[in-house]
Amino acid sequence: MRQALPREDLDHVVGLTSDIWRNLSGTRWFVTGGTGFIGSWFLEVIQHANESVNADIDVAVLSRTPQRAIESAPHLFDPRSRITLVAGDVTSFATNIGAIDVCVHAATDVGDTTKAADYQRIFDSVTLGTRRVLDAAIDNGASQFLLTSSGAVYGTQPPELERIPESYGGAPDLLDYRTAYGQGKRAAEWLATTALSRGLPRVAIARIFALLGPGLPLDGPFAAGNFIRDALAARPIAIRDGRPVRSYLYASDACIWLLRILLSGANGGAYNLGSERPVSIAELASAIERLFDREPRAEASDTPSSALPPRYVPDTTKARAGLGLAEYTSLEAALTKTINWSRAAAIA
Repeated sequence: MRQALPREDLDHVVGLTSDIWRNLSGTRWFVTGGTGFIGSWFLEVIQHANESVNADIDVAVLSRTPQRAIESAPHLFDPRSRITLVAGDVTSFATNIGAIDVCVHAATDVGDTTKAADYQRIFDSVTLGTRRVLDAAIDNGASQFLLTSSGAVYGTQPPELERIPESYGGAPDLLDYRTAYGQGKRAAEWLATTALSRGLPRVAIARIFALLGPGLPLDGPFAAGNFIRDALAARPIAIRDGRPVRSYLYASDACIWLLRILLSGANGGAYNLGSERPVSIAELASAIERLFDREPRAEASDTPSSALPPRYVPDTTKARAGLGLAEYTSLEAALTKTINWSRAAAIA
């Protein structure tokens, strides 16, 4: 059973987005991916806004397994809450979900290790799912649509490019079948902007980079989660190559960014969402070791090459300058919060 997110984080999000809850008061939202990492954060923020500032928002959440969702997060899907579950798969659900005002499409299989090698399924889920959700949004009168995309749309970031801006023209390799997720997200963005010509009034896109926070899977494709898992088990942190460079935005910060992009982002525009602070995988592992009060002892299995290390770091000038956004939580604080929540969850 998943425990509730830290109240101080929910207060932080709602406090910095008070105008949004006033402007969207009384609306009904349709959300996909609500049982995933960022989707569940998003839902808890809405629930907290309802309870703390009377946001008066109803949410319908798509789920393949509603009963499992209720069992895993009963505090979120309580029958007395304003959040209800709609049964169905994102590629085939019944679109007659009732009138909606806001649609947030956050469904993704990127964290599901059981599907990681099924590249055709990944591509189909992203593209067909996006088309289906857009149809539902248009058919049910949505006035605003937010697509959570990914930094994967840029393909491999050149190691000499310090931060990657929205204007970068790179793309995933068309001849590499392993780029299914990035290819799918590129197609999803095109579908979303095309929907503007089909009657959808507003579309905004958030290209999400690496995140941290309570609820991050500890046994999946996320290095930070796996490192915290190893440290909780008192094992040495295992890394293959410590040179790749990433950046990590805390989940509550990400929710603020998503809400701002939804409400104030340029119509048909895309915004990078992430931290600009670069950190190598080896530095991340060492930081986690220190927070567990252990001497750094990460074990690397690969011998580093002399080539420049790969990077995955966004340029967020567009979001910061255009929407007044910032990185509110430091990497150290984000790691501490994630570790403390994960430790408490392991004990519960």
